[in-house]
Amino acid sequence: MYPRLSDIFKDLFGIQLPFPIYSFGAMVALAFLAAAWFSRKELDRLFTVGRLNAVRIPVTVEKGKRKKKTMQEVSPGELMGTITIIAVVAGFIGAKIFHILENLGDFARDPLALIFSTGGFTFYGGLIVAAISIAYYVKSKGLDVRTVADALAPGLMISYGIGRIGCQLAGDGDWGIAANLAAKPSWLPMWLWAESYPNNILQINLANNPVYPTSIYEFVACTLLFVFLWKLRKHPYESGWLFSVYLIVNGIERFMIELIRVNNRMDLFGLSVTQAEVIAVLLVVAGLIGLSLTWKRREAISSAVPATAHAV
Repeated sequence: MYPRLSDIFKDLFGIQLPFPIYSFGAMVALAFLAAAWFSRKELDRLFTVGRLNAVRIPVTVEKGKRKKKTMQEVSPGELMGTITIIAVVAGFIGAKIFHILENLGDFARDPLALIFSTGGFTFYGGLIVAAISIAYYVKSKGLDVRTVADALAPGLMISYGIGRIGCQLAGDGDWGIAANLAAKPSWLPMWLWAESYPNNILQINLANNPVYPTSIYEFVACTLLFVFLWKLRKHPYESGWLFSVYLIVNGIERFMIELIRVNNRMDLFGLSVTQAEVIAVLLVVAGLIGLSLTWKRREAISSAVPATAHAV
């Protein structure tokens, strides 16, 4: 494993970088950039076809020797910088809060250690808090929240997959249960079935008890689901339909991977479940409700008002 990307440069090229580049942080940054790029493209497209209004942003213009700030109407895609910053800040706060809720025993013993540790983040916590924060910001700009949510859905899926590559490289404990070596198909490489995570950031020895590399499975699944959502982005249904589909496939994917993944379990109505399983089920339910509310075709509900394309 490579908790630090700088170690890869040393092994491959014999170059020792003067500063460490941590794998997880680098992949999270790449995940946010990928989500922002795909989301901006879709926001611009929705603006062009008239499904999103222009937004007003301050710009600096030169008038002679003077610079003056004025408001200009642009595509909502121009807001992706701010949306990404909100996602980063609110996402990390939410991820840390939900991780603390998953580990209340550790938090009671040493709260400062858990709060300020560089590890320990829960994806769903980040997703929920970031979604609420972004929805508030988008609404303040006069945009339809459901349409923007549709635009963000594919990018959210691929960003989660990229983030899991960071978990795989770092060996941060987001791995599976002990692998059943006897059940491994002969044609499958061992590293796709059982991984011991040498040099993992937690310094846990798994050499005698290799585990399922669930981060790889999630990366593959999320990449395929991203392609699926990207193909559906020009759907004819009401706004919010695609985001509802995202909630369903996201919930199913996470629930399935939890079946072979190591995680803290809790007792809920007599069932032994993980926090992620509970949230995954709630996301699927929310997605199904969303689908039932957005299944009408847009043409049927807006035929009297043809869409008008805007120019940036």
